[in-house]
Amino acid sequence: MTRLLTSLTALAAAGALLAGCGSSSSSSGSGGGSAYGGSSAPAKTTAAAPAAASSSGGLALKAVESGGLSFDHKSLKAKAGTVAITMDNPSGDSMPHGIAITGPGGVQASGQIAQPGGTSKVSLKLKPGKYTFYCPVGSHRQAGMEGTLTVQ
Repeated sequence: MTRLLTSLTALAAAGALLAGCGSSSSSSGSGGGSAYGGSSAPAKTTAAAPAAASSSGGLALKAVESGGLSFDHKSLKAKAGTVAITMDNPSGDSMPHGIAITGPGGVQASGQIAQPGGTSKVSLKLKPGKYTFYCPVGSHRQAGMEGTLTVQ
């Protein structure tokens, strides 16, 4: 009887261990699949989600050319103070892009223009309010490369 209980306990522990290894609740950016090549439910995303923080602690954007010109986020949120936005121009893109900010009181700043594979960064001190971020290259802003930055 003791051997049977020990065997059942070992099987239950092994089953719990295997169940925990089958999928991950966090996404590694590779589509949300499990570590063993199986599939899991896709990660939930929302179009209005604020941009993720970049490695420098600021906000991060990506230029998007497929289906028209845009950024991967249409709205950003930040706390008042020094705000930095880094925009990546993917190497697969065909055009240069940049990041600029304009807002109340004549606030205006622009980062360098980034060729495909490069980045553009703008950083400035902002008070609470609504600002516009956009691509300052040619008619990219009018084509859809702009969004709203809300500073609280």
